Amino acid sequence: MYFVYLLESLKDKKYYIGQTNDISRRLDIHNSGGVRSTKSRIPFKLIGYKTFESRDEARWTEYNLKKHGDKKKKFVQELIPKGEAQVG
Repeated sequence: MYFVYLLESLKDKKYYIGQTNDISRRLDIHNSGGVRSTKSRIPFKLIGYKTFESRDEARWTEYNLKKHGDKKKKFVQELIPKGEAQVG
């Protein structure tokens, strides 16, 4: 099982999308500064995730969400309560 997850930085309130097969481990890596692209924005909290059968599906979904703002906005809105989404 693979996941595309949504994190929120508690520092700047912006979102990060990634994919993994172990969400707990990946969140720990983000929060320990082990990811260069998010190191300056720690700490993070997990907002939600979607599951996929294959890594290829998860990677393709992550790619599309990061490249298409409208798809990212829809993903964020699906995972968090209305009125709280601030896509950035």
